[in-house]
Parts: sequence; C-alpha cells; structure tokens
Amino acid sequence: LAESTRLCSLRHFHLDLRLNFAVKEITGWQVLELVALQPGVQTLVLDTHPSLLIHSIDCKVPGSTGAQDISPSLTYRVDPFTDYGSSLNISLPAYVIRPHRAFQITVRYTTTDGPAIWWLDAELTCGQTRPLVFTQGHSVCNRSFFPCFDTPAVKSTYTATVRVPEGVTVLMSASRSAYSKQDRVFQFSMEYPVPAYLVALVAGDLQHVDIGPRSRVWAEPCILTCAVSKLGGSVERWLNVAEDLFGPYVWGRYDIVFLPPSFPIVAMENPCLTFIISSILESREFLLIDVIHEIAHGWFGNAVTNATWEEMWLSEGLATYAQRRITTEAYGEAFTCLETVFRLDALHRQMRLLGDNNPVSKLQVKFEPGINPSSLMNLFTYEKGFCFVSYLSQLCGNVKRFDSFLRAYIEQFKFSSVVAQDLLDFFLGFFPELKESCVAQREGLEFERWLNGCGPPLCEPDLSAGGVLTGPVQSLCDLWASEPPDPEAIANFNLSSWNTFQTVLFLDRLLDRSPLSHDVMGQLSRCYSAQLDEMNAEVRIRWLQIVVRNSFYPDLPRIRGFLHKHWITNPNANVENAVESDRLKKCKNKLPLLTTLLI
Repeated sequence: LAESTRLCSLRHFHLDLRLNFAVKEITGWQVLELVALQPGVQTLVLDTHPSLLIHSIDCKVPGSTGAQDISPSLTYRVDPFTDYGSSLNISLPAYVIRPHRAFQITVRYTTTDGPAIWWLDAELTCGQTRPLVFTQGHSVCNRSFFPCFDTPAVKSTYTATVRVPEGVTVLMSASRSAYSKQDRVFQFSMEYPVPAYLVALVAGDLQHVDIGPRSRVWAEPCILTCAVSKLGGSVERWLNVAEDLFGPYVWGRYDIVFLPPSFPIVAMENPCLTFIISSILESREFLLIDVIHEIAHGWFGNAVTNATWEEMWLSEGLATYAQRRITTEAYGEAFTCLETVFRLDALHRQMRLLGDNNPVSKLQVKFEPGINPSSLMNLFTYEKGFCFVSYLSQLCGNVKRFDSFLRAYIEQFKFSSVVAQDLLDFFLGFFPELKESCVAQREGLEFERWLNGCGPPLCEPDLSAGGVLTGPVQSLCDLWASEPPDPEAIANFNLSSWNTFQTVLFLDRLLDRSPLSHDVMGQLSRCYSAQLDEMNAEVRIRWLQIVVRNSFYPDLPRIRGFLHKHWITNPNANVENAVESDRLKKCKNKLPLLTTLLI
C-alpha cells in the first residue's frame, strides 16, 4: 500500500450503498478518482478485509477521446496482509494509465459485519423498537467498510449516496446534500479532504433538535429530550471559544449523534458529526469534557492529521491541550486543573502497571509489522502528549503567544497530514529566539527524549490552581488512610456537594490504596454506598472496582444491578448470556473494566 500511495494520488471517491437490515449487509460500489504520479504504474494496492466481498472492478478514463474510454473488467487478487485486513491488488491496463492523467476505478462489493460495521438488532438499541447500524473507522477498521488507502497520510474529498428502507434516517460525517423521501435515498458531500478513518455512517430511528446556529443533536426518540437538555446552548459557546483560540471552524456543521451503549468507544471526532455513547449523558462533567475534546479535534486531528499512527500524539496530545485551553476559558483554571490531575493520576496508574521501560509509553511508537494501531491506543498519546505540548507552551513564556502559534500551525498545515518534525520545525521557526537558545537540546528535556524516551512525562504543567478542588479530595483520602479513620472528621465532607471529577478522583485514590481492611470497607459502604447509588455511572463503576478489589461481598449484588442497567440493554437478558453476546465478543478488548467486574 505504501508503494501505491507514492505511485497514485487519490483525489476523490464516491460511495453508492444500499443498507439491508434484514440480512445485515451493505452492497454497492465505490468510484475512486486517481492520478498516476509516475510512468509505468501497473498495480494499485488498496486495503480491504475478509468480510468485504469484491464482485468486480472496472477502469475508466473520463473524456479521453471525447467519450469515456472504458476498459474491460480488471483482474485482481486479494492477499492476506494482517489479522486486521487484506490487500486488494488491482492490475492496471498500461494503455490508459499515464502520468498525471486522471482515471477512475469502480469497485463493486458487499460487506457485512467487519470490524468497522456494527449492526444492532432492535433490542440492543436505546428504544428497543427498530434496528440500527453504525460504523467506527478508527484506526484501521474502515477497510472493512470500503476498499481504501487506510492510512492517515492519504486524504481526499468524498461523496455518498445511501439507499435505505422506509423509516430509516441516515447520517454521515459530511454535509447532507439531498434527500428523496419517495426513493428513500440520502446524498452526502464532504468538500474538504479527510483520511479514510474519518468516514462514518449511522442509520436508524434517529430524530434531531437544533441546539445552535450550526449544531443539532441526533438520537433515538427515547433519549433525545435528555440529550438536548444536557447540552442546551453550550455547544455554540464552546465553538466560539475554540474559534477565538485557534481560528475559524472549517467544517460548517458541528452535529452530535448519541449512540447505544454498545458503541465501542466513548466518542469519535467524525467531521461534521461527532459520534458519542449515550451512557455519557449521566455525567454532565464527563459529557462536557468529551464533547469539547471532539470539538478540539476539528482543528487538531481532522484539519491537521498525524501522517502515521506511530505519532498519534500529534492528534490526541494537541487535542487534549486544546480541550483544556477551551475549558480554562469557559470554566476557569481550577476546573481544568482538577480534570488534568484526574487524568494524570490515571496515566501514572497505567505507568505502574506497564513499567517505566515499556515501549508503548513512547510518544513515537515503532510498530512491528502486522501490529494493529488500535491496540496501542493508550493514555500516553493523550496525557504524555499533552505534557509535551504544555512544555512547548511554557517555553514561549506566555500561553497567548502559544495560542498564536497554534493558529498559525493550523493555517500552515490545514487539510494535510504531518509528522512530528513538521510541528517542531514550525515551532522553532515561529519562535526563532527559542531556536537560537537551543531549547530542543536542553539537558534532560531534549525534544528527542520527549519523543523517543520511555516512561512518564519529563515534566508536568503547574496544576496548583486546582488546589481549591483537589485539596479536599486529598484530605478526605488521608482521613480514610488513618488508623482508625476519624468518623467525625470524615462527616465534615459532603460528597453530594462535589462535582463528578472530585468524586471519581477520591474513589480512584482509594482504589490506589487498596487492599483496604474489611472494617474500613464496611465504614466506607455505610458512609457512601447508598449515596453513590444515586450518582452517575462514572462514580458507581469506581465504587464497584473498589468492592471487587477488596472482595467486599456485601456490596457485590450492586455489580449485577449495574451491569443490567449499563451493559445489558435487554432487561430480560442475564449476565451469562451477555458475556457470550456478539457485542461483548466484538469489543471485549475495549472493555477491560467490565470484564474484570464479570470475572
């Protein structure tokens, strides 16, 4: 594939698809508009997947002799590549493939339930009335949705036509350009170049409410009112703050679709249409952070993309920094510092599990052949990347100066894919005084060591401004660690007055101190378990982790209740059947906590 991306340039592609919910199939064709970059191009290699069945492949050269020059069907073969995909090798006719001349490849195919495509029966949706299908392309799953150059280094525009049964609404990570109710055909257009992993589709019983001049919330009818009430007019406010910091939002629409709990990740930054899991609606603070993070990707990740998955931090680290700049402007420095402390605690927890010399803790992770990039998604790409970006900001001496740099960076590299050296060269060129002082080689904080060194961040930002919120959390943790805990002092702390990040930070730090004595667990349960039952899932799941870690049997029944509510959509199902369900099999690697609780 790497060779093909050097020999041919992808300008645009079109998808014409029909969704068949009865047999859980997508059938149709894809037209790729390409340009040969060199003479003698004989083979085009695309990424595909065993779940995608190729029917035929044709080649056309538009307008070459006043009409279309149509070749016979092309020969091709599908070869094994890795455990997450195959290679589609297409033989190109030499007499039509000439340097710098456009040509079209049409691939007719059927795809079913590959890793990108999630078919949900009605009982697995929020409303339990109609089936739903969605796709999730990150990192290298969309090769099972359509043949593609499945690398973030290749970007193109795209259009799509999608045909569906009656009563089904289709959304894509693009602007809807037309809709025929009579024919049940939806048409979409993405006018800006995007990588393959950012092409996304969802279809089902979806309705919407506008929540701003360029935003609407989409969801199944049963959760739409709740979703709208949680977001209200906030999204436009966040977009305005982001634009003040980083420049214009280029994608036009910023819509959000809430998906059932089987959505395999929390949120996905698909252009024009963020996908987000509906269970996050329980926690306003986590919802706020996740939506703002996806907004930040509109600049960092979508407009400017990491050219290789080995440098995923260029997307996630910069987006995390941008997210925290937005929350600082919108909600104050103390709140941002609290959320950052919570995340860095989790980073150090992961570091203790992995060890300081684990190569996955590098910002530049070297992939071995056949390694699935999705398997290396971890907190380091987010939080160690954030710390490096924060360090660059500190070098400027003024956060506003760094904001100006980020605006210029976006403008310089917009709609392209970059490597870390592009960012760092542009940074040193933007601040020549830093280049002259050799900050890249500062002892102990060398840029090379940041990128290729194992272990925790070389330095962390000053988070003391969050002390007003983190201080009470640590004080309460210390009280519970004393022998014996002082109930009168503990009674002075009211968890119901804390925000969610304070409560989960408290529970995470209790978990870090486990195992706890049975007496202490009994006191904790008497003090908090009933109170925690009334809080959101992010809080309750942490209490259940403490229960499991400490084998506190009196509270074990709460685990079954939690799983029935948050994982098993059908109340008549049982835990054992859920473990064997296709949903859990498909995403069990993404749900270690639930697996732990079930065990």
